[in-house]
Amino acid sequence: MKSVVHRAHVKSLFAALVLLVCTVAAFSQQPEPARKPVDKDAKPQTAKPGVKLPYTLTVKTRPILNISLKAEKANIADVAQDLSKRLKTPVFLGTERQKELLSIEFSELTLEPALQLLSPTVYVDYEIDSGSQKPPRVLGIFLYDVNQGEPPLSAVVHGSTQSMLIEGNTEDGVEPESDGEKVEEPLRVTYENYQLSVKARKQPLPVVLLKIGETIGIPVDIRDEKMEIVDADISKLSVEDVVRQLSPNIKLFVRADLTRSERRALRLVLADPPKTVQEGP
Repeated sequence: MKSVVHRAHVKSLFAALVLLVCTVAAFSQQPEPARKPVDKDAKPQTAKPGVKLPYTLTVKTRPILNISLKAEKANIADVAQDLSKRLKTPVFLGTERQKELLSIEFSELTLEPALQLLSPTVYVDYEIDSGSQKPPRVLGIFLYDVNQGEPPLSAVVHGSTQSMLIEGNTEDGVEPESDGEKVEEPLRVTYENYQLSVKARKQPLPVVLLKIGETIGIPVDIRDEKMEIVDADISKLSVEDVVRQLSPNIKLFVRADLTRSERRALRLVLADPPKTVQEGP
């Protein structure tokens, strides 16, 4: 049967087609939406009665965090979603990985070795509390494609303020050296091959941290302005080890690039010391 279009509707039909083309063109010019992390609150896939799930995931926190996984042609997006829920941490998947099927088996691996088996490119962002003996807190996991590139530095590490270092002699109570004597710098910070060296003589802690941030090239947030004085001579240690020696009130945010076995600092925060609760009589 042939379809019939009345002449009275030809102009209306043409106008509708033009409007549709314009709408499609407008949508095609919209920027691509940002990739969203795997929804940790969404329900992971469940097996129907009599049907076995294609993977078994176990996450233990004692004595240390360890992961076990057995998967046979399981959708990696389902595994990542389940992992995100159990770790209470966002997991970001690369575009090519979202539809990939995973067949793998490993048992009781710590976090980073386990993640390296799940993706060719892996980044993990951490928060380190210099005054705590607890392991670094995982802020975000990125299971990326081979050539996807590094995630934005602020993907999960956010900060709204940044302090500025004003250079000058901050050493109080020290007489100036005579012209014939060598003047020793009261604060010297060097950073090379991911190794940090700090030599400080009677320097306020905020000034030392700002100098470290300037040398490394990361933002520093000074929330506690108390002038804690630092006398230190630290040579060629990781940034994490240095800040642990400087003060128990520092928060350091770092990114681990598991593919290249590198760790880089993202942000420094001098936080207010924890408040002590006074017990009543």
